[in-house]
Amino acid sequence: MAFRPNSYNDTSQHVDAQVAFDAGLRSYMLRVYNWMASGLLLTALVSYLVANSSLGSLFYKIGSVNGVVTTAPTTLGFIAILSPLAFILVMSFGINRLSTQTAQALFWAFCAVMGISMANIFFVYTSGSITQTFLVAASMFAGMSLWGYTTNRDLTRLGSFLGMGLFGLVIAMVINIFMHSSGMSFLISLVGVVVFTGLAATDTQRIKLSYQTIYQYEGAEMAAKHSVFDALTLYLNFINLFQFLLQFMGVRAGSDN
Repeated sequence: MAFRPNSYNDTSQHVDAQVAFDAGLRSYMLRVYNWMASGLLLTALVSYLVANSSLGSLFYKIGSVNGVVTTAPTTLGFIAILSPLAFILVMSFGINRLSTQTAQALFWAFCAVMGISMANIFFVYTSGSITQTFLVAASMFAGMSLWGYTTNRDLTRLGSFLGMGLFGLVIAMVINIFMHSSGMSFLISLVGVVVFTGLAATDTQRIKLSYQTIYQYEGAEMAAKHSVFDALTLYLNFINLFQFLLQFMGVRAGSDN
């Protein structure tokens, strides 16, 4: 009987700690998704504005082959296409040294540059097919991310497998730059959809589990920075999924199909 009060207090403290942890996790994940959604919105707005204004000619040369619209990047276009890689490297390797405000500014700049680099899709594909593909990609991503968040299955091995698949995908894309194989392009797009659909789940689970470390050992400043970087990870998964799906679902402007 003498130990019951202490036992009750320990249990009560444990429950309170778990409630606080769960609330913190939900708040953190909501922050990550908000950053991701805001970044996608900025990318979409910049992309649309560039494509539908005189700015488009600064970044892309518009042509036509057999009545089908084609694009080729200008010098500025190449810079815009390659710039996101620089932002990713800075944010990846400098996350511990960057201030929260700098990390957030880099994220916004990255999303804006991505918008410029993706503006050509509005020249190449019809607006209706772009919207349809976006909605399909959003549904697929949301479903897989929700599964990754709620499942009790350890997705670590799947994540490792998908990581190897991503590495192979990059190599295949580089090779196909020189081969110009339509068959390989189709296979690359198919594998890309599978890889980034799976990564939506595995990265969501990884972010969820990493919050334990943030909660226990890191302060609010690091949590704020990590939320931006985690949002960037999910953002990239979505953007790549959308682009690969567009290879299947996109209806080319000027095409009769």
